[in-house]
Amino acid sequence: MVFSSILFLLFFLPALLLLYFCVPKRFRAARNFVLLAFSLFFYLCGGVNYMPVLLSSIAVNYLCGLLAAQGRPRAIRRIGLWSACAFGLGMLAWFKYAGFFAENLNALGAQLPVPQIVLPIGISFFTFQGLSYVIDVYRGNAACQRNPLYVALYVALFPQLVAGPIVRYSTVEREITLRSENLSEFSQGVVRFLFGLGKKMLLANVMGEIADAAFTTPPIWLSASHAWVGAVAYTFQIYFDFSAYSDMAIGLGRMFGFHFEENFNYPYISKSVGEFWRRWHISLSTWFRDYVYIPLGGSRCSRGRNIFNLAVVWLLTGFWHGASWTFVLWGGWFLLLLLGEKFLWGKALDRLPVPLRHIYTMLAVILSWVLFRAPDLPAAFSYLAAMFGLGAGARDGQAVYLLLEYWPEWIACVLAAMPVKGWLQDRLAGREALPAALAREWAPKLAALALLGLSYLKLATGSFNPFIYFQF
Repeated sequence: MVFSSILFLLFFLPALLLLYFCVPKRFRAARNFVLLAFSLFFYLCGGVNYMPVLLSSIAVNYLCGLLAAQGRPRAIRRIGLWSACAFGLGMLAWFKYAGFFAENLNALGAQLPVPQIVLPIGISFFTFQGLSYVIDVYRGNAACQRNPLYVALYVALFPQLVAGPIVRYSTVEREITLRSENLSEFSQGVVRFLFGLGKKMLLANVMGEIADAAFTTPPIWLSASHAWVGAVAYTFQIYFDFSAYSDMAIGLGRMFGFHFEENFNYPYISKSVGEFWRRWHISLSTWFRDYVYIPLGGSRCSRGRNIFNLAVVWLLTGFWHGASWTFVLWGGWFLLLLLGEKFLWGKALDRLPVPLRHIYTMLAVILSWVLFRAPDLPAAFSYLAAMFGLGAGARDGQAVYLLLEYWPEWIACVLAAMPVKGWLQDRLAGREALPAALAREWAPKLAALALLGLSYLKLATGSFNPFIYFQF
């Protein structure tokens, strides 16, 4: 089940809202139980075979959290911490990487059976959430939760369960038991959800059609202009697809009184690769910063050690996204760029005009998405060769056709990738006149309703449209 589906919008969500808000607010435990039951059912819809994996993760992290709690002997606390890490990372390694390592060892001469494993939906996300809970309890940054149902609610909460954002337990610790739902928060959540739905249905899916056509075209038939149009289309697709899910997750959380932190902050306006990663998938980059980079020593060490620490983080970041050499190379690409900005050309970059800095950043990002989208390294290199005119593709008018045929969507993508909404809000913020006040209050709501109508038309005539990050 996905948020952008008739089943979710017309059946699952209305049924949950009805049952949840029929329970009086003072019965917080009952409301939590309703939310947990629906969250588990939501995950169950993705496949019955995946449920034991999620339940095992919840149980292990709950028990390890009890062992890692402050006040216990240090040896017991360390057992709790390392047991959670071993189970979580071991489970992730088996389901996500066992086949990859077996295939690569066989290529070197080994004769290992290659396991055919179906990847449980969202395993990378709920594994990292569970680990962050145990680690924060061990460090004393969060209180140990004695109620197993509340740990289950934290890990399995359906808005962010299968594609993030990765929510820290400390972010929602108090809200699990002490949150207070109200009409204003609910309304803001609905608006945020509908804006995300519009991003997904009206922008991401359209750009996905253009990108899929380009990336599935044999390189011998792919012209340079068509290859660039496809790469830019995928650049928009992955941003609007993933940020749409985050918007919808944040909006759904707000409806039920939870406040998840932002996961995207207009990354395509960045003026350096470092800034891009401070704006893109913020929950993942901060997770690796707090739980890997800083414990390794961060930047408070020698230059050689700092480079090693960054290399570990970006190797893991690439591997986190998938068991493929394309993802490893994708992580290595960003490692080289970040090292270059930090130690080589960073100061020179800062002196360049802003438009040139932006072009440099977007060129680096667009090329990185080719690695991310391609099924394997030969396909990635062939596509990159086509982009720079090194392929055998003939000149054609396909790129011009795609730009003219979808010009409203291209313009909408460019505008939606910039903080236009923030600029308008800033312009209206200090004005007390009635039109400005009405615009501040009602323009987002009316825009959200329009997006709902347009998205529903797409849903009624479309097909299954999963989110890209479901595969991680």
